[in-house]
Amino acid sequence: MLNVVFDEPYEFVPPVHSDLWPFVLKHYLPRYLRTRWGVASIECRGAERLRQSLEAGHGILLAPNHSRLSDPLVLGILAVRSGSYLYAMASWHLFMQGRLSRFMIRRMGAFSLYREGLDKAAIATAVDILEHARRPLIVFPEGAVSRHNDVLMPLMDGISLITHSAAKRRARHDRGAGIVVHPVAIRYFFQGDLQASLSPVLSAIESRLSWRPREAESLADRLLQIGHALLALKELEYFGSPQQGGIHDRIAALIERLLAPLEKRWDIKTTAESVVIRVKNLRAAILPDLVTGCLSPAERDARWQQLRDCYLAQQLYMYPRDYVTRSGNVAEHLMETAERFEEDMTDTVTSHRPFRVVVHVGTAIEVPAQRDRHAESDPIMSGIEKQLRTMLAGLAQAATRVE
Repeated sequence: MLNVVFDEPYEFVPPVHSDLWPFVLKHYLPRYLRTRWGVASIECRGAERLRQSLEAGHGILLAPNHSRLSDPLVLGILAVRSGSYLYAMASWHLFMQGRLSRFMIRRMGAFSLYREGLDKAAIATAVDILEHARRPLIVFPEGAVSRHNDVLMPLMDGISLITHSAAKRRARHDRGAGIVVHPVAIRYFFQGDLQASLSPVLSAIESRLSWRPREAESLADRLLQIGHALLALKELEYFGSPQQGGIHDRIAALIERLLAPLEKRWDIKTTAESVVIRVKNLRAAILPDLVTGCLSPAERDARWQQLRDCYLAQQLYMYPRDYVTRSGNVAEHLMETAERFEEDMTDTVTSHRPFRVVVHVGTAIEVPAQRDRHAESDPIMSGIEKQLRTMLAGLAQAATRVE
């Protein structure tokens, strides 16, 4: 399990409010993206929309899809080309990866968000940034890294709370311009030799499964076979035997096997369709006693196992239906699936290269100071989702199919 949950007391980590560090780091950013993440080029579409909102003096929230860890840095390039710097709401675990990492991401404008509870300090900081239009603020509405370009996960509604609160304050103080949200679609296009990049990764996974490497078979077939094997192993662990039926029905059943007993144990009655939200609610119940250190060793071990089960359920949820074979074998779909298998088995991911990235800025969505309480859905969130789906579908049409 990746280091995304810590049994330490949470302390809010504020951003560093300085233009000096972003000015210095922007010159190194393209090189870092190229060497660390394999991003060779970035095309920004619709950047004039962001510039218009900046010139109007609006408080700006950027709401991007989130398929890769490099997304915030890619958006940094967009901001620089638009004549601005950024603030970003980032999961607390990113500040716990070491002193240097914490030092740098704070100076790039990031501040912490505690996902296992209501983080009033993070929300207050976000509202303040928007109210005073300090810089555009990044908030990823999917709530987690999906590792899939072309499928949008259900959006979490934190953006609605933040933007409406900021719009009310801005109107109260008569600051002129308002609050706007720009959906931003980010799409990665792999431009290297897919077979040469993925075959060694799949061979290593096959070896871990005690298989001979199946290099003569297609990448798609190898991925499907590995997927069936990994699922059967988890079913053997949690059900006692591999299950029957379609693979996605089996995944759904395994997720329920993992989460339903925990929700019963913690008396959590949920109607949430998103596994991400269900996992968040469970973590919020499991963690407090771990943080206080008042548990026996046996109970601590039991709580950590519960957290591992939550993590597994969320990882299973991240595999989109028919992603490998959808609309032909899309190169990025194959790569993303291989990366997720590697991450789930080893907690590491091979950095492939090179990528061309397209960043598409959507039309500004104006946030009213007063929210319509009678509306069936929040127009801000539905507007974000509609634009993201449309832009991602358009970008996916240029994807390369693998024969």
